[in-house]
Amino acid sequence: MNLAQNIRNTATRVLQNESEAIHSLIAQIDQDFEACVDRILHSEGRVVLTGVGKSAIIANKIVATLNSTGTPALFMHAADAIHGDLGMIQEHDIVICISKSGNTPEIKVLVPLLKKMGAVLVALVSNVDSYLAEQADYVLNASITAEACPHNLAPTTSTTVHLALGDALAVCLLEARGFTSDDFAKYHPGGSLGKQLYLKVGDVISKNQVPVVSGDAGVAEVIVEISGKRLGATAVVDQDERLLGIITDGDLRRMLQKTLEIQNLKASDIMSANPKTISKDEFAVRAFNLMRNHNITQLVAMDGEKIAGFIHIHDLMKEGIV
Repeated sequence: MNLAQNIRNTATRVLQNESEAIHSLIAQIDQDFEACVDRILHSEGRVVLTGVGKSAIIANKIVATLNSTGTPALFMHAADAIHGDLGMIQEHDIVICISKSGNTPEIKVLVPLLKKMGAVLVALVSNVDSYLAEQADYVLNASITAEACPHNLAPTTSTTVHLALGDALAVCLLEARGFTSDDFAKYHPGGSLGKQLYLKVGDVISKNQVPVVSGDAGVAEVIVEISGKRLGATAVVDQDERLLGIITDGDLRRMLQKTLEIQNLKASDIMSANPKTISKDEFAVRAFNLMRNHNITQLVAMDGEKIAGFIHIHDLMKEGIV
């Protein structure tokens, strides 16, 4: 067997192992899981996640997911907890301790301290017969058959399963809270994701000039308007400023391929009637989807029946939407 085939086989085995382990979690969603979600949902405190090693890394990710979906959470390293960080735990907090074995020295030291403080203890653990599971108020069963590591040593499948179970917990809480896309936008104001949730077409077009010509305008006037406003197109309107059509620089090139006798041509002769439009109050990401679906690079933005401006795909690229 050549190296490439061996790599492919190994990768396939790892992914199959981990996907089967995640699928097996379905049968392990029990009353403890339901009760844990309900307890967190009605808690007056925060959710504190803790662990050591790879489990600490997974705990940090789950904390980030919980915070971004409306459940206040923080991370406390299990080793640091016994050297002062226990002070971050407040009354009514719920502590989720992540561990594969549930029997590590740090866990055995930390758990009695948490119990003494009266904290609610949740064990997200792969060994349900462990010390941690026995001491916990709720057990989130993350049992696995074996790690994807051929020596069954390196945390691979176990950490994947812990992460997936944490996602399930976060989404259950999200839905139970009625967390909406508007709520999501409050916690994700930066980056392309945030902008997809709050940036409107009107926010973008305000930075552009509005290229407009009348239906009677000559070709020279059309060229000047398109060039001067630098959006690659102009709207064509009637006497009442109602939208008749659009002329793009592509329309001009196609016109010149047909004829050079342009002195008698008007904007209404070369425009594309019934152009694609979008309300200035729509989300900018919808403008991008319309452009992509219709293979165009700009849309006329409307304010009711009036032209508000143009939105170009370059505008969306600058905003990080694309």
